[in-house]
Amino acid sequence: MNAHPRRWSLLVVSLLLATSACGGSKSDDETKGNPKGGDTGLTVDAVESGLAEAGKPVRGGSIVYGLEAETDGGYCLADSQLAISGIMVTRAIYDTLTVPSASGGFQPNLARSVEHSDDYRTWTITLRPGITFQDGSPLDADVVKLNLDTYRGKNPKRSSQLFAFVLTNITDVTVSGPLTVTVTTKTPWVAFPSFLYLSGRMGIMAKAQLESDQCAQKPIGTGPFSFVSWTPGQKLVVKRNPDQIDFRPIPDVTVRLQSLESGTIDVMHTAEGSSIAGKLKSLRDAGKANLLVSAERAEVNFLMLNVTKAPFDDIRVRRALAMALDRASMNQRLNGGVPTVADGPFAKGVIGHLDNPGFPTFDLAGAKKLVAEYEADGHEARFVLSNTPDPASVRIMESVKQQAEAAGFQVELKRETQAAQINDAIGRTYQATVFRNYPGDDPDANYVWWYGTLDGGASNLVNFSGFDDADINRLLDLGRTEADPAARKAAYEDINRRFADQAYSTWLWTAPWAIALGADVHGVLGPPLPGDDPSKPGPTSTNDPDLQPNTGLATGHSLLGLWTEAR
Repeated sequence: MNAHPRRWSLLVVSLLLATSACGGSKSDDETKGNPKGGDTGLTVDAVESGLAEAGKPVRGGSIVYGLEAETDGGYCLADSQLAISGIMVTRAIYDTLTVPSASGGFQPNLARSVEHSDDYRTWTITLRPGITFQDGSPLDADVVKLNLDTYRGKNPKRSSQLFAFVLTNITDVTVSGPLTVTVTTKTPWVAFPSFLYLSGRMGIMAKAQLESDQCAQKPIGTGPFSFVSWTPGQKLVVKRNPDQIDFRPIPDVTVRLQSLESGTIDVMHTAEGSSIAGKLKSLRDAGKANLLVSAERAEVNFLMLNVTKAPFDDIRVRRALAMALDRASMNQRLNGGVPTVADGPFAKGVIGHLDNPGFPTFDLAGAKKLVAEYEADGHEARFVLSNTPDPASVRIMESVKQQAEAAGFQVELKRETQAAQINDAIGRTYQATVFRNYPGDDPDANYVWWYGTLDGGASNLVNFSGFDDADINRLLDLGRTEADPAARKAAYEDINRRFADQAYSTWLWTAPWAIALGADVHGVLGPPLPGDDPSKPGPTSTNDPDLQPNTGLATGHSLLGLWTEAR
């Protein structure tokens, strides 16, 4: 059987209960008077609009999903460069061994269980029986070992550009039974189950895909939809008879909004605050679109600084840039106040979050003084700021440029595609770039982004900023190996303070995601998570947060749950 052979009628009942279970409202004291933003009432607490008045679901037909970007490198996942648009596609085609739940933990998904030894160095993954890939081949321990070995760079037939760094703590993966895989690690790895999800990136691929010379172009997973075709830059089609999803890259958020309003597309996503607070809210209020907005486990928007090159190799320049920006005013002007201004890498509710970690506040006079000191030493306070060319991104760049130049910087703007931006980050060929990262899974997921020198003295290529901070390295090791929740929390809070002190990044705001749907389209969050039997949904009336889908949207959402009313 397939991993998700759930009957449509059961699915719809589950969907309605799963989304309404997230209801509730904040008190007036919680939602008033926050100068950092986030006061619009557009939160996941409001639940997906339109469900209460929804008609009867129908099967068949096609849903067109407007994505913010194309995934140029394709879907051979171990070396795919996946941003949110690519993750949305992978969530349709692939399943992961674990999935995040509403409780904040990770539940078995393709796995039936994930268990650890007393010292957290040995992990036993037991798979659910009877699951097949879309090509009919079985999900078993051998193919899971092949996937894990491929991801960690131990498959000589496949490259793993980024994941090899993520999984360096694994020393061995062995098959210990037809449906059992044992993973051993160098150090205790408390958050290992979260890495079997890894922000939706670690989908399990069929052996035939991994052995194919078209691995990137013809994905094969166990997910709810099978790959049909892909015309890069135009559309990617997946199908679950008799239902179909056409993914279409539409980088310009204005065009995506117009396409949704006109009915050219049925679903779209965006993290662009002014669009959420403006057009999408208006469409929702007029009953012309359904909307779900979530800042749960949010990513952070920030200016990523290359500290290996001038001028940001100097802490005075990094702090000056942070002090030059009136981020609260930027947020209101550019985003309608929908996001919350960030002072660190952890969104509210994520382990390590602090309301005031000590990040520099707006101080134009102080910024001018630091720039003057830097230039008095014979340097130029000049940098290139890059970002994608869509209008919302350009507005951010222009605002940063204006404020930085008021403090004495010289700023050149560079517009490039999202793929080019990621390549520049990997190669550290940039100076400053507007970035969005660090979705609020377990904070150990950031080990790969922030650790400096790796085993053997090699530089960590995916630490895009290039800092090698002994304090952050030590705290990351502590957070990874420490089983005591209080000690882990303290370690990540200290990382937050260290980032604030060194200003390795200029934090802007958390990134609430909005999923907007046509007025007759529903089902963003999907059904309850599978229990012991994956052929059945979780109990439809459960309030158990371990069985409810995670309400964050930073790593996409379930495609299994999308449905349309009779048209």
